[in-house]
Amino acid sequence: MSSSQAPEDRQSGGDPPGDLRSVLVTSVLNLEPLDEDLFRGRHYWVPTTQRLFGGQIVGQALVAAAKSVSEDVHVHSLHCYFVRTGDPKVPVLYQVERTRTGTSFSVRSVKAVQHGKPIFICQASFQKAQPSPLQHQFSMPTVPPPEELLDHEALIDQYLRDPNLQEKYRVGLNRIAAKDVPIEIKLVNPPTLSQLQSMEPKQMFWVRARGHIGEGDMKMHCCVAAYISDYAFLGTALLPHQWQHKVHFMVSLDHSLWFHNPFRADHWMLYECESPWAGGSRGLVEGRLWRRDGILAVSCAQEGVIRVKPLASKSKL
Repeated sequence: MSSSQAPEDRQSGGDPPGDLRSVLVTSVLNLEPLDEDLFRGRHYWVPTTQRLFGGQIVGQALVAAAKSVSEDVHVHSLHCYFVRTGDPKVPVLYQVERTRTGTSFSVRSVKAVQHGKPIFICQASFQKAQPSPLQHQFSMPTVPPPEELLDHEALIDQYLRDPNLQEKYRVGLNRIAAKDVPIEIKLVNPPTLSQLQSMEPKQMFWVRARGHIGEGDMKMHCCVAAYISDYAFLGTALLPHQWQHKVHFMVSLDHSLWFHNPFRADHWMLYECESPWAGGSRGLVEGRLWRRDGILAVSCAQEGVIRVKPLASKSKL
């Protein structure tokens, strides 16, 4: 998965305008080395829940793991558990254990620590490039290109200008609009207000990192994709229920990623998300990140705790 292999780089319409480097590279995923296999990460964006964003921890942990392997191997899978709530007031320490370094595959274990206790653990597996005649993939969904869709901010503004929007939704949308998120999103087939009561646990949106990353190191694009993959992911399980229930508590329990083909995280990719099951105060979500040329780049899966309360009154949208 070296950058020289990436056919995505040759596609048209890829680079975001301007020369600004993505804050995901310059700040969020720029870890401070403290010792061999020990790093410190700081926070850029904190959700309104005042808990650390899970995607940030996953991305930073992968950065730490990638620094302990040679240039000729690339991450192919990552399996993570969130074990404690992250504290946004203090940095996170990342401790890397070189579990195994093999001829073809290498495994690294990473522990994220705050206040002397682990908040997150993961294992990342890296592989040397190995061509194989055994290849197949699903077909990418047919959707409008991102150039034909409203960006997240414009879509929220459109909802807010609707006089029929209930106040409880207006408050929530204003909070979303105020977020300084370092990624761009364009929702495919956004629901109308009347459709909110009959949604399936599925959603698709185009996504890319804000700013410019460039071809660079494929490992960094994987770290950025790890960050992106957690955004709005677990919320897919709430879509059929959001008009009946109010979220009381929602956090990720685990998160897994599989990297299939080279890509650029600062180019538009289609994020296809669905939730095949929810129950027992948990929800399961699965996702695929597609390159614009139809190549499957990344697969994702996550389970999280979802505790809800019934709404005081039924929606009158």
